[in-house]
This record gives sequence, C-alpha cells and structure tokens, in this order.
Amino acid sequence: MIVDSHAHIFQDWAGACGHPSRETHRRFIQKVLTRPAAKVFRARDGGEVTRAVLFREGDNSWAGLTDVNLRVGVYGQLDFTLGGEDYYVQYMPVGMQHIVAPPELMLAQMTYARVDHCVLQAGGGYGAMNDYNAFAQQQYPGQFTGLLNVDEPRADTDAVLTELDRAHHRLGLRGVYYGLDTFARYGFDVEFNDRRFDAFWSTLDRWRLPVFIEAPPIPDYDDTSYRKNMVRLKDLIERFADIRWVLVMGPPVRYFARDGRWDFPDDVMATYQHDNLWLEVMFPITWGGVWEYPYIEAQALIRDARDTFGASKLIWGSDMPNVERFCTYTQCVDYVRRHCNFLTAHEKDQVLGGNLDRILGLSERSRAGVAG
Repeated sequence: MIVDSHAHIFQDWAGACGHPSRETHRRFIQKVLTRPAAKVFRARDGGEVTRAVLFREGDNSWAGLTDVNLRVGVYGQLDFTLGGEDYYVQYMPVGMQHIVAPPELMLAQMTYARVDHCVLQAGGGYGAMNDYNAFAQQQYPGQFTGLLNVDEPRADTDAVLTELDRAHHRLGLRGVYYGLDTFARYGFDVEFNDRRFDAFWSTLDRWRLPVFIEAPPIPDYDDTSYRKNMVRLKDLIERFADIRWVLVMGPPVRYFARDGRWDFPDDVMATYQHDNLWLEVMFPITWGGVWEYPYIEAQALIRDARDTFGASKLIWGSDMPNVERFCTYTQCVDYVRRHCNFLTAHEKDQVLGGNLDRILGLSERSRAGVAG
C-alpha cells in the first residue's frame, strides 16, 4: 500500500475557506508566500522579482506583512499590487485555472499515480480545514485520512480545546496538523512548548493522536532558530510519551546538507533520533525548481538518511497539488518508487506507506471496515 503523508484538498481560495473572513484567509496566505520556493513575477513583462516585497525586512510577524492588496487570481497565481505595479506569485501549478482542489481531483491524481491513500494536511493558508477534511474522509474513507487544525498559539484557550474535541470526536479526524508559522500571527509572543499549553498536549497524549508538526525556523528564520525549536520539540516528545510525531517537510537541506550529505548538529540529532519521531521525505516541493527529475541529489540524501536513521524512520510525502509546479504526481512518487534502487523492496514498502500505516493504523481500520 502506497500512502502519501502530505496532500491537500481545499475550497476556492477566493473565499474565506472556513476562516472568519476572506481578509483573515488572505493574511494567512500572504504569510505563507513570504517563505516558499515559489517565483514572483512582474505582471507587465514577466520579470522575476524577490518575494521580499511581501513583508518588511526584520519583522517576520503578521504585523510585518506589507499592504499589497493580495488577490486570488487564475492559473495558480496570487496577484498583488505594490507602488502601482501589479505582480503575481506562481504558487500553484499553472494548469490550475482556479485555485480550488476538491477531493475528486486528488482521487483522480491518486488513481493515475497508483497511490492508495492520502493524509490530508491542514495549514492555515489552505483554510480552516476541519470540516472540509472531515467531509472528504467521510465520503472516501478508504482513500483519505484527515488531519485537524487548531489555532496553535492560542491552544490554551477554551475555544481551541472545544474545537479540538469537536474535530476529533464529532468529525472523526484522526491526527493533528501543527504549524509553527502560525505563531507569527501574534508576534511570536509564546514558545510552543510553554507550560500553558500542557492541557492541549496532555489531551493529544491521552487520545494518542499523532501530530504532524511543520517546524519552519521561527522567529528569525535561520539555523539558530531551527535548532532552538528542535530542542523545544524534544522537550515535548519526552514529556508526552504517547504522542507520535511526524516532522513535516523533513530536515532542512539548506542548513544541514549544503554539501550533498546530511551533517546534523548534536542538538538536532538528539531530537531526530527519538523513537517517537518520524521524518517526511519530500524534496520536490522545496528543491524541484533547482534539481532535475529524477532528483539524484534527493536520492543521495534519502540514502544518507536511511544509513543514518534506518528506513523505518522515513515517510514519503508529496505536497500535492502544489508540487505540480515542479513535477507530476507520478514523478513525485517515482523518484523514490522507481529510482531509489539502493532501497530494498522492504525498505521501499516502509518509506512509501508501511511506516505511516503503523502510525495511523490504516490496515487495521480497513480490516475492521472503518478505514480512513
């Protein structure tokens, strides 16, 4: 069984997509746009420009987002205006005529690429995803497992804890997406392992819900911030022993693999080596604009990670449909499935679904008639 740990469905981005307003949704989107591997173009001539025009240098919070009248365009583009000049970010694939991805689009992609099951992740830029992910999971339980999302920096509040209960017990969502970038909304006013959040983490620990944690290097977006966040993550892993964690996007190449091989500092390695943490393998979404398919550079890093941690630690993901800016869905799985010849058949089974199957209990639920 091939399981994709990282896929998305979403409603038309022109709307609020579950957020309180379209403006709130667009602020989430703009924050996402300050850090991606997406290109920014000047509309009148197609000239490429820096994405730094979307935020004020030195302020990585929402307060630092510039007033650019962000708009949801067509053909995968997000439009904005600055100083009377129109620009756009090519954030989704050019072939996406409207920025919307219903469950049936993902199902068609899965059939063509021969992927059996997808985990639907839930970053705020896609929307407040609990109801929509639950809808897809209920409609297609054999193909989708939905993650829930929360307001991470306010996870100590009654409102968030109430929504957490609804999302899991009423909607049936089976894991948590937890993104550190959301802390920018409130000016990074608290650390994610602060004791004020113990009730939240204790609840997840009691329910044994896996957490898919996306850990960009907030607040300064540098290697020092990343390393501090890995130390904080290790603190949570050790304090809440029944939570299984998946590190979304995996280790950052730009900090720890500049020379084509992994070189982890001791504080990061201490977190990565923990038995309750798994690492996503998903290079095309971040490096597909630099490396060419079949991504021999990524293959070398997968081999190195296998040798360092073992294949039982690695989980393949795609970031569909976003990744189609760089390659097809079939290519996104085939650079591992067909081209990582150094992996044994058993190791490929582990990386391409077996490890995630054990974390989420997909096969067990399928045999019991309640897959998803």
